Amino acid sequence: MRTPTRPVPDAPARLGGRLPLFRDLLPRGLLGRSVLIILVPILLLQAVALQLFYGGHLDVISRRLAGGVAGDVAMLVELLQRETIEDRSWIFREASWRLDLALAFEAGARLNAVERRASMPLLPLEEDLNRALEERLRLPFDTDWQSDPRSVIIRVQTPDGVLHVEAPRKRLFTATLYLFVIWLVGSALLLSAVAVVFMKNQVRAIRRLAGAAEAFGLGRDIGTIKPEGAAEVRQAAQAFNRMQDRIRRFVGQRTDMLAGISHDLRTPLTRMRLALAMLPRSADTEEDLSALTADVEEMERMIAAYLAFARGEGTEQAAPADLVELVQEVAAKARRSGATVEVVAPSGLMLPLRADALRRCLGNLLDNARRHGRLIMVAVDTVSRGEPGDEAAPAWAQITVDDDGPGIPAAGREAAFRPFASGAPGGTGLGLAIARDIVRAHGGEIALEQSPLGGLRARLRLPV
Repeated sequence: MRTPTRPVPDAPARLGGRLPLFRDLLPRGLLGRSVLIILVPILLLQAVALQLFYGGHLDVISRRLAGGVAGDVAMLVELLQRETIEDRSWIFREASWRLDLALAFEAGARLNAVERRASMPLLPLEEDLNRALEERLRLPFDTDWQSDPRSVIIRVQTPDGVLHVEAPRKRLFTATLYLFVIWLVGSALLLSAVAVVFMKNQVRAIRRLAGAAEAFGLGRDIGTIKPEGAAEVRQAAQAFNRMQDRIRRFVGQRTDMLAGISHDLRTPLTRMRLALAMLPRSADTEEDLSALTADVEEMERMIAAYLAFARGEGTEQAAPADLVELVQEVAAKARRSGATVEVVAPSGLMLPLRADALRRCLGNLLDNARRHGRLIMVAVDTVSRGEPGDEAAPAWAQITVDDDGPGIPAAGREAAFRPFASGAPGGTGLGLAIARDIVRAHGGEIALEQSPLGGLRARLRLPV
């Protein structure tokens, strides 16, 4: 009988649950990540240096200094036990002069064991001194690091009393520790400050380039930007300036060409309209003349629509405007044309808009809705661009235009934005194409959806 085996997940699958958490801990901005890339190796290097110092130099020096003090104390204890009471004063003087140790003897006293917390837990000094005294004295002792900030008091239990030895801390402590820590922390702070300032200047140039590209994409004329920062960032800024110049030249040449085409086409159409108006009218020719006049008017309307689409309303600059007031104005114009329009909107919503272009966009949408439906609902509100509940995310200004007409099947909604794709007789097929160009020139987007009224919904979103 075979025992079923469990499939072993591969390494990426096992790490899949950890990587998102690791990504969430990383900074999202280029400045934070760049500084992190610079600082992490510095901190690791200094951590290794600190470990080597503690594990090597400081440990060796501490053991040697502690061994020297412990040896002197052990020698003094041995001398005091061998000499008479009259000779102790001589030993005390010599210890103070030659060994820098202050001695005091308390005859007949007993050493009381006292538990003391470590005064310098990060340094091995206390532990090394205790270990050295245990090796050399072989008598009960106590070390006091807290009673005097400048000295260490060592109490040794002898057969006839307690010997008090006051040793200066400079004999157990090396000043190179302070210098090393100051150098370590100071160099880390200095390098961190230099890295932050340097990377902040580099990121500032990238942010300026990104802001210029965003503004140019929204149709705002910001002029050329000054190249600054690293060589690659300067190269990107110069390429962006050249791109702006090429696009401006292209738009200008196209606008001039279309202005000439408009003049050349409208001149013969005007002559045709005048000729039709001057022809004699009779019962037999009235129907034909009316048909020809309607054809000329339709040709003028189509030419105007084609030129407006090709021009793209690119000459108008964005300026602060009240979106709600503009929507109300377009809706009132549609009502005068015979449409039934209801508007639901807040009291006001100020945005940087190309007002004339947006009027044309909304007018095209309302005209389409009026031709295919009887009731039109227009709503204006704001929605967040981020995740639900993210209050800090920037907002969209949203406009929805609903009608109760037949609508457009889901498969054909994207095709409706193509130029000259008209599903109605006599239409130019440019209304939705022009609307999309205008909305995208504002940095927004437009989409067609199923309307709650049963027809078509056009949803516009503009950046706030």
